[in-house]
Amino acid sequence: MRKSIILSLGIAVAFVLGSVATQAAPKMYWDQVKGKFVEYDSGRMVSGRGASSIKRQDIKYNGPYGPHTIIVNTKERRLYYVYEDGRALKYGIGVGREGFTWSGTHFITRKAEWPGWTPPPEMIERERAKGRILPAYMEGGVRNPLGARALYIGSTMYRIHGSNEPWTIGHAVSSGCIRLTNDDIIDLYDRVKVGTKVVVLR
Repeated sequence: MRKSIILSLGIAVAFVLGSVATQAAPKMYWDQVKGKFVEYDSGRMVSGRGASSIKRQDIKYNGPYGPHTIIVNTKERRLYYVYEDGRALKYGIGVGREGFTWSGTHFITRKAEWPGWTPPPEMIERERAKGRILPAYMEGGVRNPLGARALYIGSTMYRIHGSNEPWTIGHAVSSGCIRLTNDDIIDLYDRVKVGTKVVVLR
């Protein structure tokens, strides 16, 4: 009986220590600029380039849009998901750089986990002129710039998606897509359905 208790305690302690070690373990992300995996710990990158410091917030909302609406405020670089009357979740986002911003009202037409990426022909040409060769297609995964999840916006080429460059959140950096950290896009993805209204304000 005593041996069983000691054995059980030993297993429990090992489990707890293992859980703590797992939680404390740094995360690895693919850095497109450096072309290699980089390590993050406690929300900051070991190499010194900061991850996003914009925290998700649950806020009061008294705007004109009803529940189950995504509002992208391009100027503010924030995305709001109104989930019930008077409440919304507020996320930090990366938006289109100068010349690539847009506005309009659409609906989510598709959802994808770890989506593949097919760069548009105009993006391929634009990047080639800069000396950067983009793939015709990239499988989903940690190397993929669309990150962990994607919400496809109407019939446009734009998406609300994750990112393997979390330090870009809060900046005007994209070719028109709306990017969130992978943690935030997973949270948003799990809340919204196909058919959710998306209002992009410029």
